[in-house]
Amino acid sequence: MVLASGAGTRVGAELNKVYLPVAGRRVVAWSLAAFAAVADVGVLVLVIRPQDEVLADEVLAAHPGPVEIVTGGATRQASELNALRHLASRIADGSVDAVLLHDAARPLASPELIADVLAQTREHGGAVPGLAADDVVAVTSRTVAGETVSARVPGAIRVQTPQGFRAQPLLAAYEQADAEGFLGTDTASCMERFSALPVRWVPGGAENLKITYPHDLLVAERLLSR
Repeated sequence: MVLASGAGTRVGAELNKVYLPVAGRRVVAWSLAAFAAVADVGVLVLVIRPQDEVLADEVLAAHPGPVEIVTGGATRQASELNALRHLASRIADGSVDAVLLHDAARPLASPELIADVLAQTREHGGAVPGLAADDVVAVTSRTVAGETVSARVPGAIRVQTPQGFRAQPLLAAYEQADAEGFLGTDTASCMERFSALPVRWVPGGAENLKITYPHDLLVAERLLSR
């Protein structure tokens, strides 16, 4: 599931950032190509905004394989739920056993990373790629002799996508979240709230950056041009 239904206003373009050109393709085309290169990926779903339909059709016309289009919702979680409901019959009969959810704005996710996340998802139930966040410091505080003492907590992780989960528990968790009006920060937070699936951490890629600001396009252009 490649999510392209956000606006991405911080990049400073009038166009949805996932359709901006980078290294000869639109950003989302790179993300789709990475998934298409993984043999075990059976169904590829692109989640779009209604106003981006023409751009999405242009991207898919140049894509070598089948891609199913789903219209997103008002939030990321609603968009993911729309796509899961689109797959519901195949999830129920077991033909879709695992789902990977990926930000279209991460054009540098490698097929190797995608395959690793999928393999770990099938084995353990869930898998999330990430990198040690050396520039992020979590701090805990306690009171000693009337004074507050702070200490660094090691082990902060900068989470990336794709995030993978077994399909049936994923759909069930999202339906329960929708019924209760819960809105998580990402897929993993929703699963943590409504599922007991173990989630395995997978080493992410330093180049698996997310296009957020204008300079990210320049970095991605240089990396993809290699």
